[in-house]
Amino acid sequence: MTAAAARLLLLGAQGLLAEPARAATPKALLALVTRMGFVQLDSINYVERAHHLTLFSRSDGYRREHFARLLERDRSLFEHWTHDASAVPAEWFAHWKPRFARAGARIRGNRWWGERMGGDAEKVLNAVRERVAREGPLRSQDFEHERGASQAWWGWKPQKAALEYLWHTGELMVARRERFQKVYDLTERVFPELHRAPAPTEEEHTEWACSTALERLVVATPKELADFWASIEPARAREWCERAAREGRVVPVVVESSGADSKPKPAYAAPDWESRLARQPAPPARTRLLSPFDPVLRDRARAGRLFGFDYRFEAFVPEPARRHGYYVLPVLEGDRLVGRVDPKFERSEGALKIRRVFWEPSARPTRARVRGLEEAAERLARFLGAERVEWPAP
Repeated sequence: MTAAAARLLLLGAQGLLAEPARAATPKALLALVTRMGFVQLDSINYVERAHHLTLFSRSDGYRREHFARLLERDRSLFEHWTHDASAVPAEWFAHWKPRFARAGARIRGNRWWGERMGGDAEKVLNAVRERVAREGPLRSQDFEHERGASQAWWGWKPQKAALEYLWHTGELMVARRERFQKVYDLTERVFPELHRAPAPTEEEHTEWACSTALERLVVATPKELADFWASIEPARAREWCERAAREGRVVPVVVESSGADSKPKPAYAAPDWESRLARQPAPPARTRLLSPFDPVLRDRARAGRLFGFDYRFEAFVPEPARRHGYYVLPVLEGDRLVGRVDPKFERSEGALKIRRVFWEPSARPTRARVRGLEEAAERLARFLGAERVEWPAP
């Protein structure tokens, strides 16, 4: 399989070949998130929250209130952990129960968590449980700050650590967010029916994890399947692939690489990948700015092999060591990643400032290419509510 074929299959599976100007409704948004599998959440608001950028890049008419409705009113999405905090279709809630069961022992064995909880973890956990049960949805800040702990994430007070423990173990859910702060409630109140549903067996969970991941990647290594949901070990994914190949449910392939330093990669693909490829629409004739947390970029090694694109998120890199910027957005043109921009949304000035533009060595900045980037920035500015786009001086 060529890298170009694998690239198109991934873009199609992840909703980036569909027409961005199509109708945008809550129902269509749920279908998009389900098609993608999940959308990652992130607290950085330098340009816009990551999930809004990810969804807007696929749908011009995307509305933030539709996303909030699906999470907080309709309960057709829920917030929990994949490889990171994510919004996930509620139809798969049962497959988080094995994760809940594993989380308790893992967290209790963490020295940092033990230090946050002090000498009597059960007393703190019980107090938090009882208060949420009695009073309803609560934030961390609704609990008194104790023992002079820092407000920084590494200085969590005991109640914050307890809330996160109860969330990771499934006793609490994030009912909503207020200014991006989690508001926790009892799972039985947020998802009464799903809370009572049985957990899948290990075999059922492995089948779900691998088959749903492959549907959203189309071609993947066993490790990539395991990493998609971050819910099973790579060894279990490899066993699934080998069994599915014997049964004709996947086919072994070798994927060529676009990366200069990469070799062809053995992988597995959906058995109908060739017909899927033939059915893919041509990429939309436009340029788009992607979130740093876009699923096609999440696996940096895969992005390098399929797109020949070396991306590093540098927000946590000391400023003198950054190559491109704090919150760099990759530039998608058709099915190619042709560059990246270093932007900042200056809300007080009403300006989306594009401070630097970096083109890939293979992407010459022709007039058409530059105009496509300008149009992409103008669309993003309108979505953000910016009055104008400012570009670096020539």
